[in-house]
Amino acid sequence: MYEFHQTAVDLAPATAHDLPGIVVIQNHTAATSHARFATRPLGMEERREWFAQFSESGPYRMLVARRGSQVLGYACSQIYRDQEAFRETVEVSIGLVKGSRGQGLGTSLYRALFGLLADEPIHAVLAGIALPNDASVALHRRFGFSDVGTFCEYAVKNGQYISSLWMQRLQSDLL
Repeated sequence: MYEFHQTAVDLAPATAHDLPGIVVIQNHTAATSHARFATRPLGMEERREWFAQFSESGPYRMLVARRGSQVLGYACSQIYRDQEAFRETVEVSIGLVKGSRGQGLGTSLYRALFGLLADEPIHAVLAGIALPNDASVALHRRFGFSDVGTFCEYAVKNGQYISSLWMQRLQSDLL
């Protein structure tokens, strides 16, 4: 249990009941920023298959932060690429409702997620961050991520080209 805005927030594995709140966060982020590359709102059915990759054990996890039944944010480790050679690599992602940003909730979610992943057979953890996003870059650096490189203008959304900084941390670097 964590305290944010003087109200308790629970961090727990995501369940199917959380999916509507997660989709709301993702759709809001996609509509109001370039941090998500989706160009149209995604429906529940479209996200169910993606959500099915997560479990309460193993390398692919999703945690949510809830106040009561409201999902305030999520952090996940997901399949990087669907090929056997990448079985020890995960990509992480985080999303927060607008009113929960800048208050330590993302840090708490990542701390809990990386704690769960510490004993999993993961060698590399990757994060792709659409630029500019100083807050996300700083968050990842706090958790031991280093810059790998930048994909310059490799995506286009709303008529603007988007670049992404790719960051990585090796689990062995944190032991």
